[in-house]
Amino acid sequence: MLRQMLTRTLAAVSLVVASTAVGLVVTAGAAQADGCYTWGRQLSQGMSGEDVRQLQIRVAGYPGTGAVLGIDGAFGPATRSAVIRFQQAYGLAADGIAGPNTFNKLYALQDDDCTPVNFSYAELNNCNTTWAGGNVSAATARFNALVTMWKLQAMRHALGDRQIVVTSGFRSQACNAAVGGATSSRHLYGDAADLGAGPHSLCTLAQTARNHGFAGILGPGYPDHNDHTHVDGRPTRFWSAPNCGVGGRSMQDPLGDN
Repeated sequence: MLRQMLTRTLAAVSLVVASTAVGLVVTAGAAQADGCYTWGRQLSQGMSGEDVRQLQIRVAGYPGTGAVLGIDGAFGPATRSAVIRFQQAYGLAADGIAGPNTFNKLYALQDDDCTPVNFSYAELNNCNTTWAGGNVSAATARFNALVTMWKLQAMRHALGDRQIVVTSGFRSQACNAAVGGATSSRHLYGDAADLGAGPHSLCTLAQTARNHGFAGILGPGYPDHNDHTHVDGRPTRFWSAPNCGVGGRSMQDPLGDN
């Protein structure tokens, strides 16, 4: 009888410990998702929704050379290819399906405000704190900057996870005029960043940007761009950094970006 009672007691204690351990594991797993966004389902081609759009924002820097990934909430072939490239970049099983391993890596790469860990809203806007005064609404300018930061994060990883120096981002019309920017500059839309030399040469930045979703690339050899490389999300592709072998010498930028 005593042995049976002792056995039952030990079994009960073991059950409590096991239940507690399970609870800890579940809590730890959930804690990997930060204050920004948590995915609640596995995502694959053919699906759609806000969770797909959130995924597209974060893999926007992996569309393939010369391509730009649409942020439309529809998981099509281009999104699948971007997910595969992201998975390959981080040593994950590259099946094009966004599941727990892919999400956990994204959680590790983002801060509570949805920005990637190596970039910030302040870094992409040294003009004002409201994101107002540009050629789009403040909300649109801020969103455009977020997508730009995730593209820069992809570039940074491709360049050995070494710093990328951002010297200019969003500008209001007043800020743009003050620095002599073109009246149609993409800086007014929040989707542009000027990159300075640092761990990487300006040509390395211009060349690498071709693979990470930037429609606009201007750099050394293009007028007024010998001291920085400019990247942006303009509607149609225009690349000109002739000293770096990017684009051509005779191309005229329709936006006159600066």
